[in-house]
Amino acid sequence: MAARAAVSANSGVGMGLVRKGLCSCFSSLPFNLPQSKPPPAEPSTNLFVCGLNKRTTSEGLRNAFAKYGEVVQARVVTDHATTFSKGFGFVNYATIQDAELGMKSMDGQYLDDWVIFVEYAIPRGSFPK
Repeated sequence: MAARAAVSANSGVGMGLVRKGLCSCFSSLPFNLPQSKPPPAEPSTNLFVCGLNKRTTSEGLRNAFAKYGEVVQARVVTDHATTFSKGFGFVNYATIQDAELGMKSMDGQYLDDWVIFVEYAIPRGSFPK
């Protein structure tokens, strides 16, 4: 904090100008960073769930989402070596209405003491290359 005050007082240059200078020198990097989020996936019966606890099981995921409709399948993606969750999974509902209710009800909620995030899953093969 004292360094900021000294820079501002002695040079007449505020930290905002220093930050602008630093940011402008990085603007010529040889790669382009994404400027905005990709558009959300189309509504479907398949939901993507991220932020899962490493000890969350497929059965626990199914039980949490079954309160909001008929779950056809719930799968936690696991590491083959440790068999622990990789932190994400998928829940497939019978109808789009059930999926919408499950997504709205569970997004931002706690599951196994971790906050989870839920959105419509993007179908395989539709990622830009």
